[in-house]
Amino acid sequence: MKTLIISVCCILGLVGVGLAEAPPANADTVGQLSRSAKQELAKSTQELSRLRDDIAAEKLPMAQKLTALEDRLVQLRRRQDDTARQADVSDLDSINVKKEIQARQDELTYIGNLLDEYARTFESKINVIEMQYCGAAVEAAKQAATNNALSKSERFTAQLDFVKFSQTRLFNAIGGMRFPGVGVDQQGTVVNGQYALIGPVALFSNESGSVAGLVLPQTNSSKPLIRPLEGPMQSGLTSLVNGGEGILPFDPSRGAALKALVQKTSLYHIFEKGGPIMWPLLLASILSLGTVLERVIFLMWQRLCRSPRALDRFFKAVTKGDYPEAVRISSKSRFFVVRALGYALKHQEQSLANALIYAQAKELKKFRRGIPVLDTVITLAPLLGLLGTVTGMMGSFSLIGGELSAPGAITGGIAEALIATAFGLGIAITSLIPFNILNTRLDEARLEIESAATQLELLIHPGQPPMAAQTAVQAPDALVTAPGLKAVAAALTAHAQPAKVKE
Repeated sequence: MKTLIISVCCILGLVGVGLAEAPPANADTVGQLSRSAKQELAKSTQELSRLRDDIAAEKLPMAQKLTALEDRLVQLRRRQDDTARQADVSDLDSINVKKEIQARQDELTYIGNLLDEYARTFESKINVIEMQYCGAAVEAAKQAATNNALSKSERFTAQLDFVKFSQTRLFNAIGGMRFPGVGVDQQGTVVNGQYALIGPVALFSNESGSVAGLVLPQTNSSKPLIRPLEGPMQSGLTSLVNGGEGILPFDPSRGAALKALVQKTSLYHIFEKGGPIMWPLLLASILSLGTVLERVIFLMWQRLCRSPRALDRFFKAVTKGDYPEAVRISSKSRFFVVRALGYALKHQEQSLANALIYAQAKELKKFRRGIPVLDTVITLAPLLGLLGTVTGMMGSFSLIGGELSAPGAITGGIAEALIATAFGLGIAITSLIPFNILNTRLDEARLEIESAATQLELLIHPGQPPMAAQTAVQAPDALVTAPGLKAVAAALTAHAQPAKVKE
């Protein structure tokens, strides 16, 4: 449209210029051109009017369409804003949902860990006998937590099933429960029977009632040990376990008192577990104890019989030369030193030195009595204990790889070996102390007699060396066995002066 208007304007301009410049001779031509131009102008004007009418006619729908499009645009922008707002809200809700999902997953993980820990610690919270009927459920719950082939839902379901099983077990345990199972008697034999669980007290009895008692757990064994009770409690266990009625051992300490009762070991029980070697050890201990008691009484009597005054009166009488009075004092005295000196003085005519040696040996024999017995016991008791150890270990190792009762029997053989060894060493150790005391007292008595004998010889032969010293030098070593007598003889020989013999 604009192009048409510009074209008309250019034509009109050219026509005007041509009219102005054209010469008058061409007036007709100009007139024609003018008319032609007017006609063209009229047509152009009409065309322009028509175009304006067309533009006006087309302008209204375009405006309406533009308005409609603008309204559509406003609606779309509003919808876009709503959508963006909803997207933001959805993002926020999605974040909250993810957080909620993560929280729930953490809760499920925590609950799963609690259920796994519950399943793993369930075995330690129940009586050992209950594993014989709920062991499969416990193992299934333990394996569910580590089984990667199971989904979380299946794993959680398995753990919840175990919780339901434990609830059922709890309700069944209220008031007591009974179920079949196996146990091990005191001889290590596996026995089938019936269990009764009444609170913390677990009882067992076979059908015949020959094996019945309190249930005690065994280390590294799923089969508990059956320990019988004593008195009327034992007689009512069979009817209580098998029939549901009977005498129940009441224990307000939740089973601790009963366990302490059956686990309490007396000397008789220990002796019984030690095996047949305990009888020779018992004989050795009786010999040792009897010998020690007899020696204690003897030493106490010798202490009461000590009389330093009688020894002084004896030496005073010998100094005065009153030998009969000295012999009389020694015969009335109960002091072994005085008796030995009196015997030697009484037989001095034959040989004072030999009489002293004989009297010393006679008195020291009383002190030496019992020492060989203790020496034998000290040597024999550890050997007997070692023999019991060997026999017990032989019995234990002979059961390795045998029947199901082997674990209990093996521990019984080891207990037998250790008990025999402990008793043997205990007897030897307790006998060693009085053995050394008796040896020490024997040496003291020998030294007392030797000192008194040397003084007696010096009083009887003041100018000569003691005869005991001469005899000790001349006699063979078999006659001088005491270290104290050897020392005295050596000392007296070193200080002895040679005697002068008158012609």
